Order: sequence, then structure tokens, then C-alpha cells
Amino acid sequence: METFFKLSEHGTDVRTEVTAGLTTFFAMSYILFVNPAILSQTGMPTQGVFLATIIGAVIGTLVMAFYANLPYAQAPGMGLNAFFTYTVVFALGYTWQQALAMVFICGLISLIITLTKVRKLIIESIPAVLKAAISAGIGAFLAYVGIKNAGFLKFSIDPGTYSVAGKGAAKGLAAITANSAATPGLVAFDNPAVLLSLIGLILTIFFTVKGTRGGVIISIFLTTLVGILLGVVRLDQVNWQATNLSASFAELKQVFGVALGKEGLLSLFSVPSRIPGVLMAILAFSLTDIFDTIGTLIGTGQKVGIIANTTDKQQSQKLDKALYSDLVATTLGAVFGTSNVTTYVESAAGISVGGRTGLTALVVAGLFALSSFFSLLVSIVPAQATAPVLIVVGIMMLSHLKSIHWDNIVEAIPAFFTSLFMAFTYSITYGIAAGFLTYTLVKVIKGQAREIHLVLWILDALFLLNFLCLAIL
Repeated sequence: METFFKLSEHGTDVRTEVTAGLTTFFAMSYILFVNPAILSQTGMPTQGVFLATIIGAVIGTLVMAFYANLPYAQAPGMGLNAFFTYTVVFALGYTWQQALAMVFICGLISLIITLTKVRKLIIESIPAVLKAAISAGIGAFLAYVGIKNAGFLKFSIDPGTYSVAGKGAAKGLAAITANSAATPGLVAFDNPAVLLSLIGLILTIFFTVKGTRGGVIISIFLTTLVGILLGVVRLDQVNWQATNLSASFAELKQVFGVALGKEGLLSLFSVPSRIPGVLMAILAFSLTDIFDTIGTLIGTGQKVGIIANTTDKQQSQKLDKALYSDLVATTLGAVFGTSNVTTYVESAAGISVGGRTGLTALVVAGLFALSSFFSLLVSIVPAQATAPVLIVVGIMMLSHLKSIHWDNIVEAIPAFFTSLFMAFTYSITYGIAAGFLTYTLVKVIKGQAREIHLVLWILDALFLLNFLCLAIL
């Protein structure tokens, strides 16, 4: 382990890496149950998607471990699976087989832009102020996800105050709240689940402030135990004999390779009139996939030495390998039968407790593989135990805001939109898009258009095209 992963060189050890791997896994293990629940609405077999989710996560994370030697975990991305189901299949009318084909094409696009160094060029073209804002935005996003998962928020509906503009993607994603607005507020702390989240948050803060080694895992373990005592975690409802592994393999046959078959890739471009719509959907898939990964790498990369200086040969090689790992995972994930596999922002939880090498990723991959046998055991750890970890990690990542010159309005405007829109829109990609577009706007107004990198102009155009497509589809 020491020699292969170069632990001493990275200032870490086996115990720290294992703790980091456990932390990351439990922070993102919800995807095992959420991804099948979302994708199965399209008609995909639930158990098959469950196993495909595990396989996609294991493949991507193992590549990150052994090839990139970085502490990032990969799995089918939230947001991307929602776009797959509610927009591509429900709103636009494609079959799930065709949607998988689109995901496969996204992987090929990622391969092209990575081999041609376009992805790295994108990262290098991002101004320092936006990189800092993206890092802080990832923190705000994580904190919001944690607060929401903890159940601290309630949403009151005000009928008739919200209307859906356009159709297609916007309609698909907003259908539930059409003609109404959801206003967030603080819940009453009068039920066991919310109280458990509060206890978990207090424990996580305590161990973090004390600097307790392995404190995050301890807080997750203790919160789970308290959850059992409070009745939030119901052991009597767990079927300890069930693994569903045989059923999962049987149903996996129904989704494996479909993306490349006659119902998938071969039928996707069979109707010429639908080709423009297909290309628009692939563009939306690709932009989200690319910038979710870029945002995560920028947000956490300084701690693991891949972003601080991309002109440094060693750091540049690490970045290249991280990007290759992502594209391999997306491409193979589509073949096995799941939506886009991406680098998980929850990796920040493991990095925050010291994860620095591929050993962290190896632990995560191993736990995902084991979860195929013990999925019910994994489900025992409640969201109330992992949500506080995301909140505290998000708080720590907000420290990147200090490097922004808030008294300079040219920096403050794009920094604000980048960092806070990630949380407001529940999307890393939309936060980055808002930051890029407002950065360009203020530079043009200031007469400094020449300072804008050509790559940013191109990305601005693509983001605008993507928003236009979402509005008219």
C-alpha cells in the first residue's frame, strides 16, 4: 500500500485513507437507492439498475484509484439521472434505451475533448476569481444538500405565484410545482427524525472542533445508534436474509449493452426530423457532465495537488488522469445500464478528513462492491447521520471566499453568482454558467473584453445555446 499509493509522499497513512474512504462512501451511499428509484420510472428494471449503479461506481472509482491515484469516488450523478428520466424520457419522449445511447455518446464526447486537452484548457482558462468562487460554491452546494437531507427545511406552497415558462426540459423538471411557488422555512423540531439530524450535527461539530481522528466516522456511527434508539432506524423492518443479488443479475441482462443495440444507438438517429432534438439533448447532457466534474475537481483539487498549478508537469498529469477516469466511467456505465457516471462532490467529505491518494478511492470501490451483498445493511445508516457531515464540509470549503476582493465589483458580481447559484439552483453546472456569463458581462461593460479568454467566449455561447434549447424543447 505504502509503495503503490505513495502514502508518505502525500503526507498520509493507511488508517487515514481508510477513514476517508469510509466517510466518502457513507456520504454518497444514498445513490444506491436513489438512482434505481429515479431511473426505474422510465421502465428500466429496478434491480438491474441497482447492480448497474454499483458496477458503474466500482469501475469509475477503481480507475481513479489505480490509474489516477486520487481520492475521488465516482457514481451515477444526481441531476444527470433526473435529466435522463424527467426530461429526455418523460418530456422529450425518447425511450430509456435511446437515453442510454445518449449517455454513451456523452462518454465519447468526453473522450474527444480529453484527448485533445480541451478539458484541461477549459480549467486553465478559468480566472482565479472564478476558481475561488467555484470552490466556495461547492461548499455552499454541499451545505445546502446537507441541510435539506437533514430535514431542517420545510417548503410552503403558494398557489398561483409561479408559472413554468417554455416547455420540454423546463416542463419536465418543474411539472410538480407548476403554477405554485415553494418558499423554504425552518421546520419545527418536534419529530424524532429532525431531532436525530440535530444530534448528528452537534456530534459532527464536536468531533470536528476537537480534531478527533476518525471523528466523522464516529459521529456517523453514534448518530445511527441514536437513530435506532429513537425509532428512526427500524431494525425490525429489515429483511436480513434478502440480498436480491440473483434477481439483480437476472435483470442486469435486460439493460446491459442495450445502449449500443438496435433499440438504443441504432434507433437514435433513425428519424431525421428528430436529429436536432437528439443533438440538443446530448449537448445538455455533456455540458452538465463536464462541468459537474470540473467544478468538483476545482473545488477540492488544491488539497490533493491537481489544480493549484496546471503548468506543473506532475499536477498536470494528475489532472489528466482524473479526467480520463471520469470519461471511462461514463462510457462503461452506459453500457452496463445507468445514467452518466461522474466524480462525486461528496468526495470532499473524505478529503476533508485526510484522504489524499487512490487508497481512499479503493476503499470506496470495495464498499460499493460489498454493498451488492449487503445493501440492506448499508441502508441502515440514515440520511440524518451523513447530512451533518456535508454541512460541516461545506462550511470549511466556504473559506475560499476570503481570496475574493469583494470591494471590487468586477470580481464580486461573478463570484456571487458562481458561488451562491450552485446552491440556489441545486446545480454545480448552472452556478458555473452564471459565473461565466456575468464575468463576461462585467468585463465587457468595463471595456476589458480583450482580457476574456477565447475558451470562455466559446463556453458562454454553449451555455446560452443550452439554455435556449431547454426553453424551446
